[in-house]
Amino acid sequence: MSYIDNEILERLIGTMVEGFARIEKKLDQMNRLKECMNGDRLLDNVDLAELLGVSQRTLARYRQEGKIKYYSVEKNGKSFYLASEIQSFLLQRGKNVVNNK
Repeated sequence: MSYIDNEILERLIGTMVEGFARIEKKLDQMNRLKECMNGDRLLDNVDLAELLGVSQRTLARYRQEGKIKYYSVEKNGKSFYLASEIQSFLLQRGKNVVNNK
């Protein structure tokens, strides 16, 4: 039977504790975001393009023309959409409603 050196074990435990702390911080951020959004679902370009059956270029055109409301992250420029606002967009155009779960 092999034994683990105490120094290696302490580093391993320290790494695990740091990992759990990062996970806890991320979960806390996600919970705050969920509370802030009143249960609404956030969609990205891939989600929305698939949902609407359009290309990501079409979504870019919709954003440019002001047809759909979106939110952009300054850091990376990624666009996001609230499911409830997409429902309104579809209702205005007489399309089926998106499930907001």
